[in-house]
Amino acid sequence: MTTPDQLKHLSAAEEFFQLLEVPYDPAVLNVARLHILRRMGEYLRRDGLVDADDAAARALCRAHLERAYTDFVQSSPLNERVFKVLKDAIRPSCASLVHLLPPSNPDAQAGWQSGRSGVLQAPASHRASSGNETG
Repeated sequence: MTTPDQLKHLSAAEEFFQLLEVPYDPAVLNVARLHILRRMGEYLRRDGLVDADDAAARALCRAHLERAYTDFVQSSPLNERVFKVLKDAIRPSCASLVHLLPPSNPDAQAGWQSGRSGVLQAPASHRASSGNETG
């Protein structure tokens, strides 16, 4: 059975490291196992194993696993962002808030007052009720 075929039958990250004879720290692997294997897969997809004999394929898989592991020894899953959910976490999920301005009509502005931070506040009659008021 070829190395790529053997890799397809593995399930635990430790099995990949054992098969390819890559030393690892269990503490690193416990935190980033899926991220490391995903990154290794990205490297393999980019470089491919086309026309590689088994020895060359094994060496390439080993080199990519070592490189992926090193990525997460030197960094973290959050910084490396190999999964979509982490990549999306840095993108804004909605439009930024719009700053509301007081009415431009001078008569309507009469009730507005400057708060402690210098921000204009609506008159009490225009503020939303908190539901805690008794009356």
